[in-house]
Amino acid sequence: MSTLIKSFSAAVISTVLAASAFAGPKADALGACLADSTTGKERKELARWIFVGMSQHPEIKALGNVKPADMEASSKAIAGIFGQLLGERCTAQTKAAVQAEGNQALEIGFGMLGQMAMQELMADYAVKGALSDFQRYVDPAKVQAATGR
Repeated sequence: MSTLIKSFSAAVISTVLAASAFAGPKADALGACLADSTTGKERKELARWIFVGMSQHPEIKALGNVKPADMEASSKAIAGIFGQLLGERCTAQTKAAVQAEGNQALEIGFGMLGQMAMQELMADYAVKGALSDFQRYVDPAKVQAATGR
């Protein structure tokens, strides 16, 4: 079980960086089941868990106010979702993916779910505004010189 949890954690963390391009058909099917079997609220909880985890980085910790109780609550919520997804909602797809493609299929499947969760958050107007605010400080001449436009 700890290997599955490690694969899940690695997948979610890696989704913040990029998705794996080496998904096999069973991992794709698992990812589709995970996406179809979670609610928007659950995907937001997943994004919250990612944020809570990232907030523990020494260079980021001062920006947030994540308390140990917040971390524990988030971990418990994700454990419940993880257990339901593997043990109830996507059992057949999980078994088929792991048997055919190994634990990497879990990383890919949950990576797809993590990407979806992050995309949903990024679609929010306030988030888009916050992430595009840097444009005010970009030197247009440097962009033009770099792109030729």
